Amino acid sequence: MAKVCVAGIGMTRFTKVSAPVPYERSGAEAARAALADAGLAMTDIDLAVASYAMGETCSGQVALYALGLHGVPIVNVSNACASGSTALYLARQAILSGEADAVLAVGFEQMGRQFIRGFPDRTLPVGWIDDRTRELVGVDADVSTVGWFAGAGREYLDKTGYDTRIFAEVAAKARRHAHHNPNAAFRDLLTVEEILESKLIVDPLTKFECSAPTNGGAAVILTSMDFAKRRGLRTDVRLSAQKMRTDSPSAQDEKSMIKVVGFDMVKQCVADLYEATGVGPEDLDIVELHDCFASNEVISYEALGLVPEGEGGRMALDGDNSYGGRYVVNPSGGLIGKGHPIGATGVAQCVELTTQLRGEAGPRQVEVARLALQHNIGLGGACVVGLYERA
Repeated sequence: MAKVCVAGIGMTRFTKVSAPVPYERSGAEAARAALADAGLAMTDIDLAVASYAMGETCSGQVALYALGLHGVPIVNVSNACASGSTALYLARQAILSGEADAVLAVGFEQMGRQFIRGFPDRTLPVGWIDDRTRELVGVDADVSTVGWFAGAGREYLDKTGYDTRIFAEVAAKARRHAHHNPNAAFRDLLTVEEILESKLIVDPLTKFECSAPTNGGAAVILTSMDFAKRRGLRTDVRLSAQKMRTDSPSAQDEKSMIKVVGFDMVKQCVADLYEATGVGPEDLDIVELHDCFASNEVISYEALGLVPEGEGGRMALDGDNSYGGRYVVNPSGGLIGKGHPIGATGVAQCVELTTQLRGEAGPRQVEVARLALQHNIGLGGACVVGLYERA
C-alpha cells in the first residue's frame, strides 16, 4: 500500500447554527492548527484543497489568505456531503502523482437553519432523487434530505422486521461518544426513550436521529513518506488507500429507496478498497461512517460489509458498534453527535481517525486501534472510503 502520511491535523469546535461563525474564521483556525501540529509553515505546502458545499467561488482563498498571501495553489471542491473526503482524495492523488510532497486539505462550512437547495432557475443536481422519492414513497412524499433517508429507513424496517428502536439506539450511542469529544456540538446525553419521544420529523425518524446544520472547520496535512522523513515529521499514521465512486445504475433503476440513497455505490466502493488492500471488514478496529441520519448508519453497516445484509439492526441493538463490541463506530460522535458542517465533515473524520491511531483520544480512545475505515457520502452522488493504518 502506498505510504502517504498524515503529518498534521487540526479542527475547530463544531457549533450550532444559533451561534454563527464565519466560514473563513473556521477554515483559517483549522489550517493553522494542522500546520502547527505538523511543524510546517504555509510556504512548505505545495497545494491546498478547500472543501465546502454552501459558499461562493474561491472561498478557500478567503479562508487561507488569512494565513498570508503565500502563493500556494488552491483548488476549491464542492461535492455535496462528500466534499471533505473528496478534498482528501485529491490531496493524496497529488502526492502519489509526484506533483506534491505536502498538501493541505481544509474543509469548512457556515450553515443556516435550512439546507440550501440551489438556484431556482436551473437544474437541481438532486432533482432526480426527489423524483425517485415521489415515485417510491408517494406523490406527497417529503423530498427534503431527511425525507430521502426516512424513506430508506422505513423500507429497511419493513424488509427486516426491526422496529424504530434500532435508530434510537444509534442516536443514543452517538451522544455517548460525543459526550467525550470536546469539539462536538451535541454532547448532552440522551436516553433511547428520550430519542423515541422527540419530535417526529419524517416517519420513522425523530429529531435526535437526524444530524443538524453545524458550523466549523477541519484541516489535515498529507505528505509523502520521503518528505516526512527529510523534515522529521510524524509518519506513525498513514492514509494507505482510498477509493471513490459515483452512483450505480440501481439508484435510478430499482424500486428501492435504500438503493436511491447510495447502498450499491457504497458497497461497490468499499469492495474496491478491500480488493486493492487485501484488508477485510474483519480486520478493522474503528469506523468513522456517514451517519447523516440514524437510518443511514444502520444501512451503512451492511453496505460496508461490517455485518451481512439484514443484520445491521441487530448490530445496533447488541452494541457491536461501540466500546466493548465488535467495532467502535464513530468514536467522535459522528455527524449526529459531533455535528455536520458539510464541507468539514470528511476532513474531520480523518482528524478523528488520526487522533485515535496516534493514541491521543483521551477518554474516547479505542483500546486497540491499528486499522481504521473512513466512509463519507454525498447524494447526487459521491462516495469516498479510506483505509488508515498505524505504523
